[in-house]
Amino acid sequence: MEYEENILGTIGNTPLVKLNRLTKELPCLVLAKYETFNPGNSVKDRMALQMVEDAEADGRLKPGGTIIEGTSGNTGMGLAMVATIKGYSLICVISDKQSKEKIDILKAMGSKVYVCPTEVAPEDPRSYYSTAKRLAQEIPNAWYVNQYDNPSNSKAHFLSTGPEIWKQTNGKLTHFVTGVGTGGTISGIGTYLKSKNPNIKIWGIDTYGSVFKKYHETGIFDENEIYPYITEGIGEDILPKNVNFDVIDGFTKVTDKDAAIYTQKLAREEAMFLGNSAGAVVKGLLQLKDHFTEDDVVVVLFHDHGSRYVGKMFNDQWMRDKGFIE
Repeated sequence: MEYEENILGTIGNTPLVKLNRLTKELPCLVLAKYETFNPGNSVKDRMALQMVEDAEADGRLKPGGTIIEGTSGNTGMGLAMVATIKGYSLICVISDKQSKEKIDILKAMGSKVYVCPTEVAPEDPRSYYSTAKRLAQEIPNAWYVNQYDNPSNSKAHFLSTGPEIWKQTNGKLTHFVTGVGTGGTISGIGTYLKSKNPNIKIWGIDTYGSVFKKYHETGIFDENEIYPYITEGIGEDILPKNVNFDVIDGFTKVTDKDAAIYTQKLAREEAMFLGNSAGAVVKGLLQLKDHFTEDDVVVVLFHDHGSRYVGKMFNDQWMRDKGFIE
């Protein structure tokens, strides 16, 4: 009989799927690493398990402990699965711009959820970064995950996602393109792929209101670049230690409107019901079309599932209210 001992055994080994209609103006083959096939419906399942197991191994997380993390939702979902199977409590701290579906799913999976204001500086005591750190200090036997600076985040993708992509393409890929938030996905995968072939180009998708693109190009952390944005899961107003800028060849920025519209287009034209960052990745890919030739194999990574965004990008009234559609 073939079966896994628990749900954690189903993490990883996700398929590559060809994009057809939305990429027809591109000369190259475009393949999507389809991470919604993970049991928590996102790429973050991989690093959630890695971060917990590494913390168990070195004693940061002790039996019966409480896991605390600031999350935009998907890392929390991965941690919720791991916490349930391994017998930990979980507290997720989330910003109020995240979808109601994400908050409801975290609660359904047994997490306690704190919601914090988005439009405050990271060092503000009300921010979700500060709140998570404070709770970890106040609660006995607690461990603050800190996915932004935790090296196990990138490590998970160096050990699993990167090797899977290399194997699935027979080493023929020429470009890898993905959204950048904590930086673990692009840095772990990018480091692995460049170790196999240093000529592979690694492109990050950023959003307006985030600091990544300008910092990568100039080395300047420009606070004037920071302002509220709607796109979920990519961009930052900090520089996470997991973002390895040396591995990334370039960034392109995608507007909130384009990200939302292309999230809808993925569902309607490719039958791919995906999250907000997937729309940003497709639009960013189209913006980069001059970088590709007919001999190229481009792999993009789709982070999460459309069920997290039913009340947002897949709600026409919400889209009209934001001025994204007529």
